[in-house]
Amino acid sequence: MNIGIVCYASVGGSGIIATELGKTLAARGHRIHLISSDTPFRLGEYQPGLSFHRVETPMYPLFREPQYLLSLANKIVQVSRDQRLDMVHAHYAIPHATAAYLARQILAKHGSGVPRVLTTLHGTDITLLGSDRSYSEIVAFCIQQSDGVSAVSESLKADTYRELGISADIRVIPNFLDCSVHLRRDATALRARLAPEGQKVIIHVSNFRPVKRVVAVVDVFARIRRQLPARLLMVGDGPDLEEASRQVRALGLAGDVQFLGEQDQVSPLLSASDVFLLPSAQESFGLAALEAMACEVPVVASRVGGLPEVVEDGAGGFLHAPDDLDGMARSALRLLTDEPLRQRIAAAALQTARQRFCDSRIVPMYEAYYEEILAR
Repeated sequence: MNIGIVCYASVGGSGIIATELGKTLAARGHRIHLISSDTPFRLGEYQPGLSFHRVETPMYPLFREPQYLLSLANKIVQVSRDQRLDMVHAHYAIPHATAAYLARQILAKHGSGVPRVLTTLHGTDITLLGSDRSYSEIVAFCIQQSDGVSAVSESLKADTYRELGISADIRVIPNFLDCSVHLRRDATALRARLAPEGQKVIIHVSNFRPVKRVVAVVDVFARIRRQLPARLLMVGDGPDLEEASRQVRALGLAGDVQFLGEQDQVSPLLSASDVFLLPSAQESFGLAALEAMACEVPVVASRVGGLPEVVEDGAGGFLHAPDDLDGMARSALRLLTDEPLRQRIAAAALQTARQRFCDSRIVPMYEAYYEEILAR
């Protein structure tokens, strides 16, 4: 198949999954064209069958802001016409499904081959933007106009029906990992540098958006740190970085917290860690938690959205109400002070990741859905 994949280039679950899907599909013999505003995060080195098409958005004095939607639709038209795409796979409803709809109308008007459109919903495109009255009508319309719709969790599927009232069938295809890459490694030397006095190591990985509640991460860590020596690794960057930094300084934790910025490969850092913290306000799936589980790191997280579909409470980790920071700290302390328990939870987390979420299991679901859509 010849497939155009439209995604965000920035750090975040939707862009990472779209890129990994493209790489895996290309390795399985498909021709894949990634379309985005910049080189996608984790694209990596050249791979046969995989190409990247940059969307350029010129600035004009008349426009108050860059018109990315229009440039993206135009690029989809160009790539589809030049490469004769069978399918446009839009990851995230806004603006990608909208741009795919516009592109398809243009191609049909000019008598060009019209690709089918699959829209994959990832989370805040529904739970935040989709519920905003400024966007809800266009989001619902473009989802309805897609030839296929998928969501990364049952929770997100239910949210979409509730928020938008659409009638389109939504196929649940969960996020996935390349399990040959995401695995625990020997991180003895790295851990010695990160925690030179043998402290316990807690880690958080995200794009530091408000929904990730990075200040809550710091607050949970402060509770842990009062009970035992520990270090906190904050991996990522985003709008709430400075607020988290201020909280670290206010609590006198500057010597115990490291802000490591965006990291292309997180497996080494996860392999050097004991517990993964994710006290999010909302998670439609929780890809970062899954990456931790694949590296045998127990997860302590909020019981929200799709996280219970990934992390089994008491098996792959422990789940709490988002505001139960004391409970999260207690669960983390249990794991940090009871090594047999931590190892049991880590083993269960690994088993879940490998049995349910490896690319060898999930990517064929996308292939089958593509074929189903194309056969209609």
